[in-house]
Amino acid sequence: MQPRNMSMSGVVDLAAVKAAGEAKVKAEQARAETARQGGGGAVPPSALVIDVDEAGFERDVLQRSAEVPVVIDFWAEWCEPCKQLGPLLERLAHEYNGRFLLAKIDVDANQMLMQQFGVQGIPAVFAVVAGQALPLFQGAAPEAQIRQTLDQLIQVGEERFGLTGIAVDQDAAADAPEPAEAPAGPYDDLLASAVQALDADDFAGAVQAYRSVLSDDPANMEAKLGLAQAELLSRVKEMDAQQVRESAAADPADVRAQLAAADLDLVGGHVEDAFGRLVETVRRTFGDDRDAARLRLLELFEVIGPDDPRVMAARTALARVLF
Repeated sequence: MQPRNMSMSGVVDLAAVKAAGEAKVKAEQARAETARQGGGGAVPPSALVIDVDEAGFERDVLQRSAEVPVVIDFWAEWCEPCKQLGPLLERLAHEYNGRFLLAKIDVDANQMLMQQFGVQGIPAVFAVVAGQALPLFQGAAPEAQIRQTLDQLIQVGEERFGLTGIAVDQDAAADAPEPAEAPAGPYDDLLASAVQALDADDFAGAVQAYRSVLSDDPANMEAKLGLAQAELLSRVKEMDAQQVRESAAADPADVRAQLAAADLDLVGGHVEDAFGRLVETVRRTFGDDRDAARLRLLELFEVIGPDDPRVMAARTALARVLF
């Protein structure tokens, strides 16, 4: 899945001269107060990723954003894409070594925060910089594009708000006891090779690796999700987006065009649009065409995850048009 908003265009409002100036002054004042109270020292690597709830949001996110950009990962236990994006963001938080802080918010336990940020679906990633909030992207995303977004965020924090990050005490990590190594699962190597293939845009290789896992373990959720994503990305890789959308708009009865446009919708983060397009295609077609649209919709359900509210709503809509 590619994100819906990977650019930093949302920073335009944030960077309005007056707002940026005021935020920068407040950030400088907050840093000065932290230093006066003896804070602001180096933190252990474990402090770069924190779980945040409504009670601690002001302290852990708003106040800390005066020192370092805070990236917020809205997630839930039932969200399959979250299980891929979350570990990636955690790894990057440690790799960036204090240039941003990762705050993880469980939406099931923090509905008020979810509503305040206007989260429509998860995973959803936002940032708070010097007390100012901005959206980054929604949905899982390729690592290269996430890195690009983080680099832009850090640049905004440095240039407009004077945020230089926080110091990290690597010796604290060295002194910490080694965690017990979990035993490798029977498909870990295959799953890892599939992820590497995805990162290299080798979608055929990823598809083959995921199918190898599923041939032995048909219920493996990580492989099912990965296979659906790899097949989707493979389909859209060579598409001419403008031509596909023009064809779909010109002839709603062209099933192939509607399938291709739905793929583009989903990759672009327009999940409801993709589902709605295919439900409507199922409604208006019969025979093989209807089966093709129905099966593609089921494949896209796998990309998002069976427990996502948008999938459940689309399943209900699909049932209505089928029966």
